[in-house]
Amino acid sequence: MKRADEKNRRKLLAVFAHPDDESFICGGTLAKYAAEGVHITLVSATRGEMGRRMGNPPYLNRETLPAAREKELRHACECLGIRELKFLDIRDKTVEFIDPESLIARISAIMEETDPDVVLTFHERLGGHPDHCAIGKVTTEAFRRSRKRGSLYFISFGNTMENPEPYGYTRDDVVRIDIGAHLEAKLAAFRAHRCQSEINEWVWLPDREALSRFGRYEYFLKGTPEASVRDPHDLF
Repeated sequence: MKRADEKNRRKLLAVFAHPDDESFICGGTLAKYAAEGVHITLVSATRGEMGRRMGNPPYLNRETLPAAREKELRHACECLGIRELKFLDIRDKTVEFIDPESLIARISAIMEETDPDVVLTFHERLGGHPDHCAIGKVTTEAFRRSRKRGSLYFISFGNTMENPEPYGYTRDDVVRIDIGAHLEAKLAAFRAHRCQSEINEWVWLPDREALSRFGRYEYFLKGTPEASVRDPHDLF
C-alpha cells in the first residue's frame, strides 16, 4: 500500500522519442518541477541508435552508440531530477511503422501505472522528426482514451510558441514556464548527452557564457480543454 504522501504527490509523465529530447527541448521545466517535489517518469521510445552524431571527434560507432546514449540519458535524468526512466525498446527511426494500437496499449498501461497529473509529449504535426510525431500521436490517443484525471501538453522547440498564430494557435493555448532558476540543471543535462552535444561548441564554453545561450522560458501547447482554464505559467 502506498503511503499517503506518495499518493498525494504531484506526478508528471513525459513520453518522448529519443534520449536528449527531455534535455534539449524541456530540460528546464523538468528540473523546475522535480525541484518542487513532482515525481517525474520519462519514457523514451528508442535509444537513439540511428543518430548521426558519434562524438566530436567520433569515438562511438553504430554498435556502441545505443549503450552510450542510454548511459548518457540516465546521467541526464540525474541532472534534472527525473526519478523513473522507461524504454519502449523501439528501433530508432521506426516509431512511425509500429502498429499504433499496440503502442497505444503500452502507453495506456504506463499511464495506468503512473497515474500522472500532467502528460507531456510531442504534437503529432509539429514534432518535426517522424519519430517525434508518431510517439506524440499515440500518446495523445492513449491519453484521450483514458478516463483518468490530468492534463496533456505538447512540448515545443525554443521560443517557437511565443508567437503561435502562424501554427494555428493563440496565446491562450500556450503555457509559458519560467526556467530561470533551473538553467544550471539544464546545462548539466545538455553536457550529460556528450556524444550529441559535443558538436555544439557553445555548450562547452565556461558556464556563464553557456548559460547565456538559454532562453528564460519554455513553451507548451495545451492539449486538453481542462488545461485551458489553468494558470498560463504552470502546467499543474
